[in-house]
Amino acid sequence: MPYRWTTTPSEDRQELQLWPHNSLPPRGFAASVLGLFTLAMIPVFTLLGSVLLWGILPFVLIAIGGIWWALQVNYRSRRVLEVLTLSQDTARLERHNPRGPVQSWDCNRYWARPEMHEADGPVPYYVTLNGSGREVEIGAFLSEEERRSLYDDLSARLPGRPAPLSTGPGRPGTGDP
Repeated sequence: MPYRWTTTPSEDRQELQLWPHNSLPPRGFAASVLGLFTLAMIPVFTLLGSVLLWGILPFVLIAIGGIWWALQVNYRSRRVLEVLTLSQDTARLERHNPRGPVQSWDCNRYWARPEMHEADGPVPYYVTLNGSGREVEIGAFLSEEERRSLYDDLSARLPGRPAPLSTGPGRPGTGDP
């Protein structure tokens, strides 16, 4: 899963790191571009010694360069890291964007609570954190199963605020019978 808790639930300070899934590691990227180059050069070899080689070669190289550039842009856009730090009294979420400033949100841990929007979010099973009058997304780049699992983990570690005590006559919490 592209997220992990770096500490155990029993520790005072807990940290969760989330990142987008990367199905093509750097070695796979290099192998893919090299394989594409090799396959694209097969028809070009038949033109060796011909004037047509210089008419086809630039287009083959432009196509391979375009694929390489597109994969590089995709890699850069997936360099997102979200870090949720839970201390005794504070919940802090930092999002490290590939381009742009670090975004952060923090609130009192007592008031922080996770919410799952099964259908009304930008993605199915959209997970947010609420607290300090703000609602922030967490793990929007995860798959549906991973977002469900993340929500379960957050619910276990951030139980949310307890139900308020009723304060009417004859109700619990008032001292009246």
